[in-house]
Amino acid sequence: MTREFSTINPATEEVIDTYEIMTKEQINEKIKKAMLAFSEWKADIQKRADHIHDFAQEFRKNKEELARIMTKEMGKAIKEARSEVEKCAWVMDYFADNGSVFVTDEVVNTDARKSSVIFEPLGVIGSIMPWNFPYWQALRFAAPSLMAGNTIVLKPASATMGCGIEIEKVFSRSGVPEGVFQTIVGDSSIADILIDSEDVNAVTFTGSVPVGGKVAQRATSQIKKCVLELGGSDPFIVCEDADIEKASTGAVKGRFINNGQSCIASKRFIVVKNIANKFIEKFVQNTEKLRVGDPLSEDTDLGPVVNASGLKTIDSQVKDSVKVGAEILTGGEQIGSKGYFYKPTLLKNVSQDMRMAQEEVFGPAAPIIVAEDDVDAVRLANDSQYGLGASIWTQDLDKADKLSKMVRSGIVTVNNVVISDPRVPFGGVKKSGFGRELSRFGMLEFVNIKSVRFYDQLVHQHYVE
Repeated sequence: MTREFSTINPATEEVIDTYEIMTKEQINEKIKKAMLAFSEWKADIQKRADHIHDFAQEFRKNKEELARIMTKEMGKAIKEARSEVEKCAWVMDYFADNGSVFVTDEVVNTDARKSSVIFEPLGVIGSIMPWNFPYWQALRFAAPSLMAGNTIVLKPASATMGCGIEIEKVFSRSGVPEGVFQTIVGDSSIADILIDSEDVNAVTFTGSVPVGGKVAQRATSQIKKCVLELGGSDPFIVCEDADIEKASTGAVKGRFINNGQSCIASKRFIVVKNIANKFIEKFVQNTEKLRVGDPLSEDTDLGPVVNASGLKTIDSQVKDSVKVGAEILTGGEQIGSKGYFYKPTLLKNVSQDMRMAQEEVFGPAAPIIVAEDDVDAVRLANDSQYGLGASIWTQDLDKADKLSKMVRSGIVTVNNVVISDPRVPFGGVKKSGFGRELSRFGMLEFVNIKSVRFYDQLVHQHYVE
């Protein structure tokens, strides 16, 4: 009996497409194809670079179509969707240009005649990716992994299956050998098949903490390397000497990117009390300028959240916090009767025990927490199960340096919002996951770091392991 699922346009609630879920046999056939492609793909890094450059060019060429598919599937404003496509092309070009340097053999001075460290690809990598940045999440992992010589089997989120299929089509059109990058079609039920395959050598997952824990448990129980990029509740710390105009503008950008549906969106606004009222006033003014509506319109800043469940969650987080003392400054309600639209929302008088402060808020709502001073602000920032990113706003760079070392997170940005960048490592601590993506560090996550030493004669003075 065939099983199916459908993708839904969150702006109209209409069915976009219906897909037949692949069988275990079909999935294993794709994985086997990836394994067979691996031996040739890993052989020549310059050919890999050329192919990846070709992919970037083809991806850019199809920007408008790719952006519209994404907007229809998950509601991202079309201008943000175009930017995501451009960024994906950039990450592919970046690793095509720099990947060979990142995995160049390293010579080490030891007692051997020659010692070196070499970097070899692991094989087939299973990639389980979310819906919120359906191209970027997949390709920011794929770019370094493919350049290292691995092949990839992607399981996209079922909500953005069309985007996942389009990625494979672009690889095919750009001349990348068959089997190097493949997309499997299905819902969450097929993830275990991918992880369990004997021909899958490692797994990368981006998504929620509960599901990430299950993926890690399943993968590591089979002695497979995995990298997890999980949730975030990034603090946005506004110090007493911050430039309020810049900080309030950055607050809107940091909170409402992708309608707040981003792991590294600013999610907890921690403001030193002496400037709290001034910052809050500007934050409210800037938030109320945002335009919510049809995500395909050029004038829209925020489209809908991804689905009915996401809408229900964000609304309940806001209302539950209000019940225990939080105050809505703007927003706080659903918009219209069709589509999953929610007003950009700000709340003050938020305390650490409220849902808005403790849970990851994945939608267009922002809790504002007032701190006594800078040190108290960092204390509040660290009082979270998450540790992905943080931003600090101050005009004193010595202070910024001190505070950035006190914050427990994988990323800290001073006087700007947190973004992912191919040139620097991306990842978190605590329940935000482990391992890194992007930069040389991300590329080395899925390679065998092999030590090789050449001796002229047997060395006898080795007495311990």
